[in-house]
Amino acid sequence: MQRLVLSRRVLSRIGAGVTGLTAARELLRCGFTHVTLLEQSHRIGGRHLSVVKSGQSPLMESTPFEMGAMRMPLFNTTGETPTEGQSLMAYYCKLFDLQLSDFPNPGTAQVRSTGIYLREGLLDGQPEPQMLIWKNPQGHTPPPTEKLQQVYGKWRHFAELMTREVARIYGSPQWENQWASIVARYQALSFRDLVTLPALTHWAAENPGDFGGLGMSQEESAIFYSIGIGDGSWGAFYDVCCLYPLRTAIFGFSSQLQLVHGRVDTDGNPIPSPYLGVPSLKDCNDLDFEPPRYLGLAALDECLMFTQTSVNGLSFYDHCRNRGAGFLTDTSVTRLTKLDSGQLRVTYDWKVSSSEEKSERHEDFDSVIMTLPSWIIETHIQLENFSQNMLPYSIINAYKTAHWETSCKVYAPLKKSFLSKNKKIPQVIVTDSFVHDVYAYRYHDAYPYDCILLSYTWEDDATKLASFDDKTLVAKCITELDRILLRASNIKSPISPYIDAQNAVVQRWITDKNALGCAKLYRAGTYYEAVSLMKYNRDYAHVSGLYLAGESFSVDAGWTEPCLRGAIDAVINLCNTTQAEFNGGFCMDDYPEYQTRP
Repeated sequence: MQRLVLSRRVLSRIGAGVTGLTAARELLRCGFTHVTLLEQSHRIGGRHLSVVKSGQSPLMESTPFEMGAMRMPLFNTTGETPTEGQSLMAYYCKLFDLQLSDFPNPGTAQVRSTGIYLREGLLDGQPEPQMLIWKNPQGHTPPPTEKLQQVYGKWRHFAELMTREVARIYGSPQWENQWASIVARYQALSFRDLVTLPALTHWAAENPGDFGGLGMSQEESAIFYSIGIGDGSWGAFYDVCCLYPLRTAIFGFSSQLQLVHGRVDTDGNPIPSPYLGVPSLKDCNDLDFEPPRYLGLAALDECLMFTQTSVNGLSFYDHCRNRGAGFLTDTSVTRLTKLDSGQLRVTYDWKVSSSEEKSERHEDFDSVIMTLPSWIIETHIQLENFSQNMLPYSIINAYKTAHWETSCKVYAPLKKSFLSKNKKIPQVIVTDSFVHDVYAYRYHDAYPYDCILLSYTWEDDATKLASFDDKTLVAKCITELDRILLRASNIKSPISPYIDAQNAVVQRWITDKNALGCAKLYRAGTYYEAVSLMKYNRDYAHVSGLYLAGESFSVDAGWTEPCLRGAIDAVINLCNTTQAEFNGGFCMDDYPEYQTRP
């Protein structure tokens, strides 16, 4: 990226999720040799959580359960391979030789069939319950029944009206003004409002930001809540600012999504990689943390940490081990203080997981990059001695009042015969039952089992499951799926014989003490405040020494790409603060500036 003059500048990175790991790796590549990475848990990766069945050899193939992010947009155009996409995710997947395949989204050509079960199977007033079956082998077949097609058609009309104009002007000198007009028109509306807002037949140049709404009735809105735009229920987004789902749909976040298999060969086995197969690893204080397996999406984080950089032939981890400092786990930051010297004092509890051994420590740094979920910042970390010129109340209020979504996932091993021999039960099921979305998919024919996401829920749909312990919830989900499938007159087959309930895994992000939520969104009327967080590094970090990066400070939360972008943004701004010499003649005049409320 660039060459640095002051290579001994002392930096701290709080959080070893994908944002923190990306920033740490790129800072090392830029010449920052004294970087410290602090992580509260005993693993790296944050909400990239790829769980592998316990007892499996790390050298053998195994199906990972993606308890966090699971489907990745790489922003490639049609006909272009994913790793040629214009994105940081594409860059890193190519750099680290990560294997990809199309993710089996509902209603797409990547699934054998999608089952739709709404209103107890009586959506169209048929005499007996049925599961509607959507087969779309070429990617052009609309959903079954006139009612579903009307809902689908109204979304397609709105999306095509907007994307047609966006595609014409995107990247041109007129684009920023056009986007500002769209923001002004829609920033105060919730997605629920947009769904029922009357549709426009055509776009008018004299009102460039207005593309109307979806024009759905209340009944159609209820159906759209469950089936979304082809990637499952969108009900979780009904009460957030409509700009979030618009950005998701219009800017490629929901297109050509990829499943990350990991750093594996054509047989699905992990390829030789640093520290693969070791029973445990030590941080710089000799505490154990989870070693890499290079399976699933977590392989991205592991590659960022353990693979060599081009600068000195060392990975960030090896560089820290050689230094004898720079990577701490089981370390919870409790206070961040701006000192009179200009440095930042980071106070933390070491061995935080042990009440008997926990001790308070501190270190002083020239700069700090904060990547934590904003609710953890608010509830766990005291910020001291920052003036309004360094950290305005408006910035603090913006991250304090951000909305973090709840999410619950229930995964289980699935017998190979389900996808190989079963002809009745659809591969993916969308319901308005408490289980909501169900996905069955395969990583490799050679793996001993496939996987099934028994229930994928967000917001209220996830919160209502909070009172059940994991074992009870797994049983309830399987029982409910059996009930639905046996009730449907065109199925009449249970799914339970295919599922290994004993090895099921449940993840609830809102009660995960290292996350306190799954994805940071923003309510109607707060888009400009969310953007102000993205401007902070350019406007204030050179004074405060504090840099904000990651999903907490993005308007495209819930995806990995904005985490990567945020990490690079922090690195670029930090390099600019330290008078780095950028490559390729780049200067900050070339770098976009975010626009807030006019």
